[in-house]
Order: sequence, then C-alpha cells, then structure tokens
Amino acid sequence: MLYFSTRNSNAKVTASEAISRGLAPDGGLYVPETLPQLTLDDIKALGKTDYRGRALGIMRLFLDEFEEDELKTMIAKAYGDNFDTPDTAPLHFVDGKTAVLELWHGPTCAFKDMALQMLPHLLTASLKKCGEKRKVCILVATSGDTGKAALEGFADVEDTKILVFYPHNGVSDVQKLQMITQTGNNVSVAAVRGNFDDAQTGVKQIFADKDFAGELSVKGWFLSSANSINWGRLLPQIVYYFSAYCDFANSGRIEYGDALDFVVPTGNFGNILACWYAKNMGLPVGKLICASNQNNVLADFFERGVYDRNRKFYTTISPSMDILVSSNLERLIYSVCKSSDEVSGYMSQLSKTGRYEVSGEIKSVISEYFVGGYCTDEDTKKTIGSVYAENGYLMDTHTAVAYKKLIDYRASEGNSAAAVVVSTASPYKFCDSVLSALGRDNAASGTQLIEMLSEVTGTKVPKPLAGLDRREKRFDLVVDKQDMKAAVADFLK
Repeated sequence: MLYFSTRNSNAKVTASEAISRGLAPDGGLYVPETLPQLTLDDIKALGKTDYRGRALGIMRLFLDEFEEDELKTMIAKAYGDNFDTPDTAPLHFVDGKTAVLELWHGPTCAFKDMALQMLPHLLTASLKKCGEKRKVCILVATSGDTGKAALEGFADVEDTKILVFYPHNGVSDVQKLQMITQTGNNVSVAAVRGNFDDAQTGVKQIFADKDFAGELSVKGWFLSSANSINWGRLLPQIVYYFSAYCDFANSGRIEYGDALDFVVPTGNFGNILACWYAKNMGLPVGKLICASNQNNVLADFFERGVYDRNRKFYTTISPSMDILVSSNLERLIYSVCKSSDEVSGYMSQLSKTGRYEVSGEIKSVISEYFVGGYCTDEDTKKTIGSVYAENGYLMDTHTAVAYKKLIDYRASEGNSAAAVVVSTASPYKFCDSVLSALGRDNAASGTQLIEMLSEVTGTKVPKPLAGLDRREKRFDLVVDKQDMKAAVADFLK
C-alpha cells in the first residue's frame, strides 16, 4: 500500500513515510493509492469481534509494513484501560431508528482520543522504519479537543516534543484548563491572538518554511503533525464507522447489508471524511449528513459546490467547529476527481482568493451522497433541552448540532431511515452551554460548572475532568500569529 499527495500523484511513499511526514512537501495531503474493499462477509466477521479486533481488521489493510503482532500491541495500548468502557466506542439507542455513537470515553473525553491514542504508537514505529535519527516535534493547531488529546497521547513519549497552538479566548473553559494543566516534560501550549483558522494557517506556514526546516534539522529536529492532515490520525477514525455499523446490525434493528445514514458534526472535515472512506471500502452507508454551526462554509459547499471562506467568522457554543478552512475537504475532492492537477488548481484559488468552485462532475457526486446543513446556537440549545426532556439523554453542543440536522433532514425528505449521530464530546466539556440549554443560567464558571451539571442531571463527572481546577496551571504563553514560528524555535532551542 503506497501513498501520494493530493497535489502530486507521481511521488509515492510508504505508509511509514506518509505518517512520519504528516504533510506532503508540496503542501498536499497524503492519500492511499487504492482503498481496500470489504465484502459483506468481511463486515460480518468484524461484527463478531470487539473494538480492538475491528481496529486490527481495518488498519492492517493500510499498513502492510507493520507486522500483525506489532499492530496488535499498538492497538491494545491505544484502546485499553484508558477508556472508561470496554466497548471503547459504544452506541446509545435513543429510539429504534436512531443511535448516538459515543466517541468520548477516552482520557480527554473527546472523539480525538480515538485517533490520538493510536497515533503516537504509529508515528514512533514509522520513524524507526524510515531510519530517522532526528527527534520529532509535533505541531498542532486546535479548535479545542485535538490539542488536549494530542498532548495526552504524546506526553513523555521518547524522542518527541509537542507544541499546541489554540485560539485565545476561542475554546471552552474546560478545554483550556485541560491543555494548560497538561503534565509531561516534552509538552508546551500557546494561545494565538485570533481564531482557529489563524492558528491552523500559521502552523501550515511553518511546515512550508524550508529554511526553517533546515535550521531545525541542523539542531537534530524535524516537524510533523498530529492534526487530521496526518494519515496516521485519519486512519483510526475509519474504524469506528465500521464498528458502529456492526453494533447497529448486531442489535437487530437493521440487517447486515442495509444502508445506515451517518450524521457528523464537523469543522475540519476529517471526521466525516473517514466515513466517506468507509463507504468507499464497502460499508453500507446511506447519506452522509454534514452538520455545521453558523460557520456554515461546508453547508454552503454541499449546496452549491462553492467553497468560500470570505465570510463573517462566528464564535459559537460549538467551538470545535468554529472553522472556515476545512483542510480535509481536499482529500474528498481528490477522491472524486482523481486529478492532482485539478486539486492543485482549487487549492491555489483558495490561497489567492479565498474561494473556489468545483466542477460539475464533483458537484454531481457530492449532491448524490452528501447533505449539508447548519443550525444556530439557539437551535443547538433547544435540541439539547428537548432530547434530555423527552429521552433523558444528555448531549454536548456539537452532538446537538448533528442531532438537529438529522431531525431537519428527516422532516424535509420524509425519511425515517436508520441513522447514527456521531457524538464528539462529553457534555461535561461544555457545561456552561449545556446548563443554559437545560434552563440553568448562572454566574458560575470553569470547574464549578462541572459539579453543577452533575447535580442538575444526576450524572457522574467523567474521571478525567474531576478536580481539574486543582491541577497546576503550567502554560500561559499568548502570541500573535506572526510570532508562532519564533515560539517553535524557542521551544526547541
């Protein structure tokens, strides 16, 4: 299995090279040259094993450089006692046709754990396979959850350092506390004055700076990424779509072979892209419903085929989706058009003008398989309140965006097909907004809200969030976006 850049299909590399580099030298994203195909019998076989077995069954198809025992060891470390349920990614059935895929049972209470508990093992093994002698510094731009999950995954990993940039005043109190209290001798965190797109653009510019890379190489360092632009981040996400399908079918609510819709709250497009790959590998996926908040650049794209970041940026109660530049959309476009020249043209237009319009062929494909939509903060809160009142199920602000879009889709299409709502975070990560949605507005802040949400709902505080306010606050650096490279240089001096 070889990989190449979305912007140059001729320069092929191994999986270990793609994972080690993160971003391709031309600025493109690595994609597999082919997608493995699974039969219905293959999927049924996955349904007879646990999450670890499903992870092995999918990931080994893409990682033929790795021995099976090697992968088993990595998977056992990634998905073990660090998750608070043996199911790892359980389904919660709200009704007979609707399930919520809970991806937040890991050490940081967010779906990023599903990939970032695996990536450090994949990356360190890949570096050895590539004969890399330098140490690696992981650079991360986060809209909230990736940062903490990456810090947790890479903390004290040998021969690595990790620096996370997050938008100043652009994450929840709990998310910020999780990052600035992170333990580990190889970690650091910095806030960027601006929004997530500023942080993400700054990181991409650092990766593209060849002179800076040369300076770091002399000092024994090179840069890599833990964002979903890294194939090692995206691959583990494919697994939980197969797992969710198997659990739904095993429940008897659908038969193996029946189509299942997936509703995904997404900002950077990695999460729903993994579902698209699963579908193209043979998973019986019906519609892929892409749910956005008021930063509705993706909703507009799926309606008109025009990607335009030239719009007002909103700070919302679902901050992990407060994004106007969805990096992984590039991979979707390549998978449809199969032309690196065409993709390069679109990305060049985006860089120069902030917009591009895809071809009629691409529009036709995305309109057939994808549905885009968005909702306001007000609708998000109403959804949290109504689902809790009617079903006794508590969800966070991102999951509620997806749930609302499923309701809208079913109403508009007269469709009641079985569906999975992908839940990306524990409601305890966004206590202020969740409490407000339950009619409990108050003047409390930070971790006081965690205890209050527990009291109001009678639910248990997740262990990783308990006592968060009593942990040492280690990082208080705030930088302008033009000073991000200097922060990296200082961290590695």
